[in-house]
Amino acid sequence: MIRSEVVLAVQHIASGVLGEVIRRQKPSPARTAFAWSVAVGPALARATTVELRNGVLIVTPKDARWMRELERASETILERLHLLVGPEIQQITIVNLDPRTSTLDPR
Repeated sequence: MIRSEVVLAVQHIASGVLGEVIRRQKPSPARTAFAWSVAVGPALARATTVELRNGVLIVTPKDARWMRELERASETILERLHLLVGPEIQQITIVNLDPRTSTLDPR
């Protein structure tokens, strides 16, 4: 086996094991935040806050630059979250930082 194939195999196994551990935990804000940080990586996790409401993950970026990155990667992120927590996260909604064009209910 080539070294890169070994690394990819280990990453796949580690992701599966981590997903099992996360799914066994009770749903909570901490579990959601941890799964989010695993799915998006440390830089994007630091640049956002998340809240799960009725199957919708509400993501608030710190600025417009991160909002664009989230919009671009949202489908991939949702797939990763499904692997980590299962189907309880049905969609991702990104909070629009421009209040003139926001459609999110601020409650």
